[in-house]
Amino acid sequence: MPKPKKDSTKTIENRKARHQYSIEDTLEVGIVLTGSEVKSVRDGQVSLAEGWIRASTSPLHMTLYGVHIAEYQNAAPAHQHKPQRNRTLLAHKREIRKLEAFTHQQGRTLVPLKMYFANNKVKVLVGLATGKHKADKRQELAKKDAARAMDRAMKRRL
Repeated sequence: MPKPKKDSTKTIENRKARHQYSIEDTLEVGIVLTGSEVKSVRDGQVSLAEGWIRASTSPLHMTLYGVHIAEYQNAAPAHQHKPQRNRTLLAHKREIRKLEAFTHQQGRTLVPLKMYFANNKVKVLVGLATGKHKADKRQELAKKDAARAMDRAMKRRL
């Protein structure tokens, strides 16, 4: 009986985005990558921290900016990709129009939250985000600290 294949791929998360933005909704989209980029994503050599997305209706498309995908070490120099380039995202027309209308409102943006494999295709989880102010960030940290302290107290009590 053959062993089931171990999924060695990693889910790359943008934890910084959850701290800087309040995520209102998410959307899973595809991404156009070259072969060496897919291999680097499979190895987990991706940084989403500085990434952002722009949706445009003229022409109708979505573009991912600022994401660094490291060069794949075993690729031939002729097939190597640029680590930081603009990448096209794939979504339905109605979704792109909805996202573009969302970003026209004050203080709203699109950020990549996760990059992962689904059915051997690279997917990006896009977050519809509103920027947080410093006070909001402080309140959130205070709530987390209080919850952590309560958990510690409950463990000691048992």
